[in-house]
Amino acid sequence: MSVLELQPLAHLTDEFRLSMRRLLQDLGRELQADYPDLSSRLKLPVGFFQLLGRSLKVETYSNWKVVGWIETLNDLVYFLDILQQWASEQDRREFTEQLFAECQEKFFENSYLADLFPLGRQRTTGLEQRLTSLCHRLAQELTQESLFFNPALTVNWCRQRKLPRWDVPGLLEANFERAEEWGVVSVGIAGEWCEAPNEVRRALTQSSGHVTFQVDGSGISVKIGRVASLLWTGWGTQGEWRWNRQTAVTALETARGPVMVGPTLVYGKDRQPRTVVRTEQKRVGRFSRAWRTIQQAWPEGHAVLALLTSRIVPFKAKGVVSFSYRHRPGLSFINCFDRDNLDLIDDLIHENSHHHLNLLLRKYVMYHGDHNQQIFYSPWRRSLRPLRGILHATFTFTMGAMLFERLSVWASGKSGATRWKRAGLTQRDLQRARYRCLEEVESVRYSLQDLHYADHHLGWLTGSGRRMIGQLAEAIEQVERSITPHRKAVLASTFGPALRRHVKELRKARMTYGPVRLGKV
Repeated sequence: MSVLELQPLAHLTDEFRLSMRRLLQDLGRELQADYPDLSSRLKLPVGFFQLLGRSLKVETYSNWKVVGWIETLNDLVYFLDILQQWASEQDRREFTEQLFAECQEKFFENSYLADLFPLGRQRTTGLEQRLTSLCHRLAQELTQESLFFNPALTVNWCRQRKLPRWDVPGLLEANFERAEEWGVVSVGIAGEWCEAPNEVRRALTQSSGHVTFQVDGSGISVKIGRVASLLWTGWGTQGEWRWNRQTAVTALETARGPVMVGPTLVYGKDRQPRTVVRTEQKRVGRFSRAWRTIQQAWPEGHAVLALLTSRIVPFKAKGVVSFSYRHRPGLSFINCFDRDNLDLIDDLIHENSHHHLNLLLRKYVMYHGDHNQQIFYSPWRRSLRPLRGILHATFTFTMGAMLFERLSVWASGKSGATRWKRAGLTQRDLQRARYRCLEEVESVRYSLQDLHYADHHLGWLTGSGRRMIGQLAEAIEQVERSITPHRKAVLASTFGPALRRHVKELRKARMTYGPVRLGKV
């Protein structure tokens, strides 16, 4: 079976949606049965969360925003369990050490480790307070976001419970993970938002972004001190936004639905996000052209791209590579300021490959028993990485090699040069694509040897992992056969020294690190 076979991936997506719906149902029952006191102290509207879950259509359970919300709720339940265990724990020092190690492995994409262990090491003193603060923050974020998935449902729930008013504390600060601007309320699940009017924005500067959402039987208002502003008003299942509502920009339409482009993240010199601004139309145009190039040059790859990527967030930062989150499937953060047209094509496929592998990993256990040891040399990071990192890199860069090989073929032939130029690519880009393909073939082959060793000598790969590695090996072999005729020309080009140097570095790394150097488990 090909690693790009579409039907199994579409089936996995359907399974994933059902699993997320079940997870939300299970979390609701768990909060009611196991953590009623903590839920009450945190003012978690568990009943409303359950109602919201029942109201969502099945297909929305793979949406980046819905999945992120459910995953955050899952994280909260995990920390509530930790908090409950802490109360009866006898050896709190050992408990802290175990929690620190678990957070390092489990939450490498989140800020939770820094929230609980701000000094970067185990520290028992003050841990209960930090845990409690984290739970309060997550509960507030979850409740605020839940209000606006379907405001009519929120208002009707309040009315049916005969609540005169439901006050929910919130924040209208910039959210970099969701690329939301300061002073806006994110609404729906398509990345839309409502802008606070000037009076509210002035009040926000005085309150440091803190607000109270007031829900009653007729609508939702925002209260900041003496300033009150009606945000949404409704009747029955209908209603209207009273703040200025903005819709996400559609880059293009696919058979799977629209591909949206969100606001732009702007980073500071310290390579940390500083603000969120509107995305210029010319950036949207670049994404559209890159997407169409993939569609024309590599239809199989495009089919997977259209299935798994639904929203793109541009960002402006020097030296920061594109990225994505496991808990935000379909959402890709792409650096389109510090990258050229070929890089943009590559980045779209690279981040989609992470979505692809994350989907597979939700279904299949591919490795076990590695204890997160950083023992494998990564040709891409030029440092030692755990098995998880090597698996992700090998998968995504195999996809990159396949992309560059397809681009090379697409640019060849009678009309290849014309197609290439229309895509905004140069002859140097073509030579670079072939160089990148050869470079990735060398790197992937290096890591496939380590993965083979992890399987056959260490016993760390499962049957599912072994099958996937076999598919990657088959794919890279086909790429190598196709790109080899261009090797001589690349070696004779300005990219030749870099390719020779890369091969030499890999040979040196193999001699230095061997298959692996095991540490103490």
